[in-house]
Amino acid sequence: MGTISIEHGDHLYWLGRYTERVFTTLKALQKTFDKMIESEHGYTEYLSYFGLTDIYADNWDFIKSFLYDLNNYNSLAFSLERAYDNGIVLREEISTEALSFLQLAKDTLAKAQKAPNPRFALLPLEDLLYGFWGCVYENIYDDEIKNIIKCGKAVERLDLYMRMNYSYKKVKKEYTRLCKNLESIPENTPYRYNSFYYNELSDILDSSDEYKTDGQKAIISLGHIFDKTEVSA
Repeated sequence: MGTISIEHGDHLYWLGRYTERVFTTLKALQKTFDKMIESEHGYTEYLSYFGLTDIYADNWDFIKSFLYDLNNYNSLAFSLERAYDNGIVLREEISTEALSFLQLAKDTLAKAQKAPNPRFALLPLEDLLYGFWGCVYENIYDDEIKNIIKCGKAVERLDLYMRMNYSYKKVKKEYTRLCKNLESIPENTPYRYNSFYYNELSDILDSSDEYKTDGQKAIISLGHIFDKTEVSA
């Protein structure tokens, strides 16, 4: 334990973040598809969560961008590609089998682009991601390595939940999960959380009233949770 370098830790952390981003984004887009049935621009609320401008001609234009466009940093394709890139580096640790699930996910997304009903074609993607996580947890025996991936996963889910205005109850649940993961990181590892931003985040998310008032500040604090330089209060 405690032998993970910053660079290695970054790959583990971002593997967790990008795979979770694919998973949570997929679920959010499925809800947005329902709204697009009723409106030609049914995706505008989704864009507002991330402060994005509506530059899309119609629903289909939005779908093509947010599902398949590798140049769109908010798309499923971009996040899945980044997850796979980190998985390649970590192949020996997460197993070739786990990596194959990410490849199958990429193949599924590519096939969906040619399907008449992309929503139906994307249904296997969620199960493939579950399969990926199952392989990761089954094949990694070093708890420190496993925990950094879990930290990335928890940070990403909490970030997206807060941006997408999930209920405080759900946000609090993910925050509690993150705290357990952060506290499990050995003290002697170079990949440690930033105590200043951790405490700042904790102060805000400890009550629903604080969260309602300082939700945006909580998102910012979470984004700095693994900053390498500590900040004086």
